[in-house]
Amino acid sequence: MPELILAIESSCDETSVAVIKDGAEILSNIVASQIKSHQRFGGVVPEVASRHHVEQITLCIDDALAEAEVTPAELTAVAVTYGPGLVGSLLIGISAAKAFAWAHSLPLIPVNHMAGHLYAARYVAPLEFPLMALLVSGGHTELVYMKEDGSYEMVGETRDDAAGEAYDKVGRVLGLTYPSGKEIDQLAHVGHDVYQFPRAMLHEDNFDFSFSGLKSAFINLVHNGEQRGETFDHADLAASFQASVCDVLIEKTIRACQAYPVKQLIVAGGVAANQGLRTGLSAAVAEKLPDTTLLIPPLRLCGDNAAMIGAAAHIELKKGHLADFSLNADPSLSFSE
Repeated sequence: MPELILAIESSCDETSVAVIKDGAEILSNIVASQIKSHQRFGGVVPEVASRHHVEQITLCIDDALAEAEVTPAELTAVAVTYGPGLVGSLLIGISAAKAFAWAHSLPLIPVNHMAGHLYAARYVAPLEFPLMALLVSGGHTELVYMKEDGSYEMVGETRDDAAGEAYDKVGRVLGLTYPSGKEIDQLAHVGHDVYQFPRAMLHEDNFDFSFSGLKSAFINLVHNGEQRGETFDHADLAASFQASVCDVLIEKTIRACQAYPVKQLIVAGGVAANQGLRTGLSAAVAEKLPDTTLLIPPLRLCGDNAAMIGAAAHIELKKGHLADFSLNADPSLSFSE
């Protein structure tokens, strides 16, 4: 009998349900996005997100089972994201997972959302340990070292704004629609780094990040210039901003891989879809880490989705990490817990 996991992800503004076979084959991966609902607010509104999850969750479960051509009786377990994320959104997914697991007498697997992003790389190639992972998603920018499956050692993290948060705030200043990361990336490829924004903590003897100063430098430049009647080329602004972000992410990641013995480098999370980061890291790894394999999930698996939760759940199930029906949301969950 194959292992079939029904995975549920609802940590932010995507309702997603997937059916995963043996932790490596996607039989279905339904994603109901809420982007259009949040665009008018310029960012995710937690209450609106929760209400959308309530409307979509059972429909997504039905669609995922139908597309996979799997019945509840054939499932091995139910997996669900329990943190980090928006507490209201998490609770919708957890409640649905508990109800489904109880109704069909299935074990319940709790999954760390960030572990899910990391394990999205399993759909590219089998993971080889030890490895380093750069996780750049939403409010998280982290370097995680893994000696084996399910083992996470945080070696670097952001001390303030994450890279994704900086992109969103810069996008608002540029008047771009939410989410603005893709548009900034596109603009950056036709502009030039003429403003030389700061590369925070680039030369410090650690693997931590900071993007708050970059965000402030960008906002101050634009606002002060506008008050003086100056005009700016948005492509050059985007290129200058992105060059600063990518330089820091790439340099710190390469140094971390040189400090630890690694066979693979995984880059995952929403910002992993950024073409500037993908191109820059590919070149840096080829030049400075010739014996290290770079794994980046396909674009469809960089954003929040349940297939990545199913891949991580496969490992949790093998380790016997199950939850009972007292499972609660942990919006601030980290790898150190």
